[in-house]
Amino acid sequence: MHADGAPEPFSTARLDALPLDVAHAEEMAAVLFDPALHTYTGGAPEEVGALRGRYERQSAGSPDPAELWFNWVLRVRTDGSLAGYVQATVRDGRAEVAWVVGTPWQGRGYAKEAATGMVRHLLARGSVRSVVAHIHPDHAASAAVAAAAGLTATDEREDGEVRWRRDVARTAVPDSAARL
Repeated sequence: MHADGAPEPFSTARLDALPLDVAHAEEMAAVLFDPALHTYTGGAPEEVGALRGRYERQSAGSPDPAELWFNWVLRVRTDGSLAGYVQATVRDGRAEVAWVVGTPWQGRGYAKEAATGMVRHLLARGSVRSVVAHIHPDHAASAAVAAAAGLTATDEREDGEVRWRRDVARTAVPDSAARL
């Protein structure tokens, strides 16, 4: 991560994870417009203006200096389209992560690739020692993504969701792990 707390871009085999920018709002509104994406998380698709406002807040970073917000959009390298996002909230060596891939890009392994790349990217920086995701117990696709990223389901629940976790000793992550 940059010294100012902004996320650094990272790449995987097929995707470029680019730091979120307000300029992404219009394209991302189309990517995220399917109501089915909210089946397990609640809410509804946001219009461009609302998404732009959220991206402004997210890009500005957390108002709490002890917490870092890392948000990336996922650009498919072959055609240049945005396909979704990954994000992490980092505090005290723990990263709470999430991912969303738009409906037209699902079933291609992009979520697994992006989540795995993000986890590796976070762990390779050395300050993150634990990665956590919260997944609805009926969301098999998201559970498969978490497992692919090296997280394991725990017996813990938060707001009805299963807590998935990966704890790593600092010395266990090679520097080269930042790239898939």
